[in-house]
Amino acid sequence: MAELALKAALDATTSLDPICGTGAVTRTQRFAGGLVVSLVAAVGALGHAAVQAFPLRPVTIVVPFAAGGAVDTIARILADRMRVPLGQPVIIDNVGGGGGSIGTGRVVRAAPDGYTLCLGSWATHVVYGAVYPLKYDLLNDLEPVALVESHALVIVARKTFPADDLSGFIAWLRANPDKASLGSSGIGSGPHVVGAFLQRMTGTRFQFVPYRGLGPAMQDLVSGQIDFLIDGAANALPQVRAGSVKAYAVTAKHRLAAAPEIPTVDEAGVPGFYASSWYALWAPKGTPKDVIGTLNAAVSLAFADPATSRQLAHLGLELPPREQWTPEALGAYHKAEIEKWWPIIKAANLAAQ
Repeated sequence: MAELALKAALDATTSLDPICGTGAVTRTQRFAGGLVVSLVAAVGALGHAAVQAFPLRPVTIVVPFAAGGAVDTIARILADRMRVPLGQPVIIDNVGGGGGSIGTGRVVRAAPDGYTLCLGSWATHVVYGAVYPLKYDLLNDLEPVALVESHALVIVARKTFPADDLSGFIAWLRANPDKASLGSSGIGSGPHVVGAFLQRMTGTRFQFVPYRGLGPAMQDLVSGQIDFLIDGAANALPQVRAGSVKAYAVTAKHRLAAAPEIPTVDEAGVPGFYASSWYALWAPKGTPKDVIGTLNAAVSLAFADPATSRQLAHLGLELPPREQWTPEALGAYHKAEIEKWWPIIKAANLAAQ
């Protein structure tokens, strides 16, 4: 079986450090030489099995947001690497709207054959269940395939905003209630939840401006149409590096390896304002376990490629540790996140805003 060949190859790495951040490039390169030899057999076995069983045609990954955002960027990196072990093209289908619920719903209703997948996020697969009357059950109507990555967020503002650091920014917000605007992916979206969390922690008030995705929101931030975003590094760092926006802080206890010059919220004056996001791959409920195994194997092979680690690390993204690569690990993590965040979101009554 292709999955057994892959497991044997990957098990050889269990004594190595987890892969994450810029350090992942160094660690991945360190073991890549030996790993590639083992993975060659797995790739061959996976390719042979794919010809006989799954997949026999292209696989589609539905991105439930507009093109250009962080989810879209990650999906395209993943699709490019998965096509080799799968032996078929992997197509990206951007289905925006409804804060991601339209695209996710399409996957829920798709045939459970592994040919239609969803690259979901903390927002689409945790937050929305607490703020929207969804027509599907996030835990019971989807099959976990693989956790793709997790990351802290970056607070960025238009480059002309009259504050040079986070403390000055919060002081300005307090002195000017309801005058600033924060871009979000809609009511109850991840950025909306984190923005409401910021208001509660700092005693500030500002306006929420909804978009079909954070790609368009970032474009408006660059052009000065909105004032700030709390966004993933994949979407924020390219604009920070280009000097198109200013970065105030990272919403984590530690600085980003890809952008060590950006302080943490603790260092910048809002201690404890921690928020992170993550992305994962799901299939429709009822997808056969061997198909899930083949897809998970393709993801694992994709992220064992040092080139993939370099691409993601440059974007400030972190691969999950090796032990979190399995469908079972994603299922457990997903359940734990819902149990953590739903009470917080419902207490804030975000759906009524």
